[in-house]
Amino acid sequence: MSTVDAMPDQPFGFSASDGKGDDPNRDDRKKDPNPGSPQDPFGFGGGDFDMNNLGQIFSKLGEMFSGAGNPMAGGAGAGPVNYDLARQLASSSIGFVKPVPEQTSAAVADAVRLADTWLDGVTPLPAGTTSSVAWTPSDWVDNTLATWKRLCDPVAEQMSSVWAQALPEEARAMAGPLLAMMTQMGGMAFGSQLGQALGTLSREVLTSTDIGLPLGPKGVAALMPEAIESLAEGLEQPRSEIMMFLAAREAAHHRLFSHVPWLSTQLLNAVEAFARGMKVDMSGIEDFAQGFNPASLTDPTAMEQLLNQGIFEPKSTPEQIAALERLETLLALIEGWVQTVVTDALGDRIPGTVALSETLRRRRATGGPAEQTFATLVGLELRPRKLREAAVLWERLTQAVGADARDAVWQHPDLLPGADDLDEPAGFIDRIVGGDTSGIDQAIADLEKDFNEDKGPDAGPVDN
Repeated sequence: MSTVDAMPDQPFGFSASDGKGDDPNRDDRKKDPNPGSPQDPFGFGGGDFDMNNLGQIFSKLGEMFSGAGNPMAGGAGAGPVNYDLARQLASSSIGFVKPVPEQTSAAVADAVRLADTWLDGVTPLPAGTTSSVAWTPSDWVDNTLATWKRLCDPVAEQMSSVWAQALPEEARAMAGPLLAMMTQMGGMAFGSQLGQALGTLSREVLTSTDIGLPLGPKGVAALMPEAIESLAEGLEQPRSEIMMFLAAREAAHHRLFSHVPWLSTQLLNAVEAFARGMKVDMSGIEDFAQGFNPASLTDPTAMEQLLNQGIFEPKSTPEQIAALERLETLLALIEGWVQTVVTDALGDRIPGTVALSETLRRRRATGGPAEQTFATLVGLELRPRKLREAAVLWERLTQAVGADARDAVWQHPDLLPGADDLDEPAGFIDRIVGGDTSGIDQAIADLEKDFNEDKGPDAGPVDN
């Protein structure tokens, strides 16, 4: 079985244990009565396990790998994620694609231009698009991979090193070359998982912002004609209306990402906060080391099986849960705002707007591209309930205070609704109607406090 075929459906290829790890009758856990024999090449024999044995195992494994040579060392593929492998797997999955006809590209440009004109009447945020393009699946991979690197690196770096950092210093020092090998093997596993996800996504996404993130170049509105055609085949709406609807959603996303400068940073910060919160259960590594037979690594599939052991899977922590909630809430707010302004902009112009919005909601409820991507990347599954609640909040806020006051909420992250506000929007709307700016006032106060602390006695010489 190849590495690609064996990758489990878990974040970056890490899965739960196969259930055999605690079975004392496993063949590879039977102790050889003759230490030093082929079944016990390192001469550990019986006896109780201690952390010194774990260090010796790492050291011996490192020597084994060093002696065998390492074909993956160096090169552009080295690092927490092997992006060369990811690109190759994605391209292989996509296969041959026909260039987008010039007529289709012109239709996309016309649709985005008209959508921006209509959006001007429902939001004070100016147009955020500088150009409009029609992408093939291969174009999507090429133009979004840089952003995927920013999203994947924090998680992959932490996942590849957190278990090694949890080792005692002596064991970590003994691990030597094995740690480098594990990093490179992890990079291949991560790259394999990402490549498969990108290959699938590239054929399913409808626009460059379909999963709620600014994946492509800033200001470039991109639609995917091939995926749009596939979507249209199962719908009753005319293709021209579907194209117009999706162009409006793309243009609305770009207004937010272009004119709310902190938004992209906040999204990435949530992913990084998730990564920083990772913890590893050291007892799992100790249990693994007790029964592990290093001779099994002569099998080419052994490292794959090693990576798929549950011992290297980080455990959920309160910090991670909080980070995922922030990310989920922010993505729901973005989606809800886009749905609100697009519905207002298209109005009676596109009779199928409401039905198309419902189609996208059902698409997400059944596990569309966004859910699959975040489940693979950070273990996050966007809940459709959150998206609906966010849309309701923006709609009610628009009715209560108008578009200008509604969109002024995007001026600062502390002014945005929180997860609790999505559950109870009435209180948030009352605060906006009443002109409550306590969020921004508190943010300014915190900044002033930090500045004053920096200017304190320790900031410079003290006069005697």
